[in-house]
Amino acid sequence: IARDVTECCKNGAAMVHLHVRDINGRLTPDLSLLEETVRYILAGSDIIIEISTGGVSKLTIEERCQPCYAPWVECTSLNVGSVNLGDAVYENPIRDVRYCVQQILENKKIPETELFEVGMANTLRELDGMFHFPKPMLIALVFGHPGEMPATPAGLKHMIDGLYDNFPREDVIWGYTEAHRTGWDMVKTALDMGAATLRIGFEDSDYLSPDCRVDHNAVLIAKAADIIKSKGMMPMTPAEARAMLGIPPLGR
Repeated sequence: IARDVTECCKNGAAMVHLHVRDINGRLTPDLSLLEETVRYILAGSDIIIEISTGGVSKLTIEERCQPCYAPWVECTSLNVGSVNLGDAVYENPIRDVRYCVQQILENKKIPETELFEVGMANTLRELDGMFHFPKPMLIALVFGHPGEMPATPAGLKHMIDGLYDNFPREDVIWGYTEAHRTGWDMVKTALDMGAATLRIGFEDSDYLSPDCRVDHNAVLIAKAADIIKSKGMMPMTPAEARAMLGIPPLGR
């Protein structure tokens, strides 16, 4: 994992999104194996470390929030509502969401809020009124899971409109995530429509093209970086992304 992440950083990735897993790949509240992995990652790169507080599992919200307390975690994911993901139900009752927000913010982590449906933007606005998120807020618009918003231009526009109905444009930085992606058309569309971030990697898809799957993330990041450059932009470095998100420079 660390070798792949290091190569991803060299190819243009500014942040890595990881889950807390045990040696058999099961979600766990025990961060010891993840901490070892992160040590290897930071020995070879300066990439931003984001750890998930989610995942479909039987973990309690207290167990899911364990990454909030680790000093080497810079960002965490935040899920603000429940949604169907294929045959699974991703359960995030609002009481658990409020607890998670409190732990993230009290421990000075930067939340990346994942929105699967437009109503979650309304929920996030209500949470911001209660907890006062640091601005700009990092938002991941998520598409493509069976049972949630489809990965279509109309679906993306609907989500963007819902986001800006709830927040001033200067208060949010939004990005694009597509589960089960096989091509790159919607990634390009998202960049054209104003996406500031992309999440690309095995959690969502291992397809380089509709007829080619790959066995490491770095080649996918290289492809995404090429697309970004083709749009007249450049991938942010980790240092630039930390500055954008208000994260202290690495080592401070």
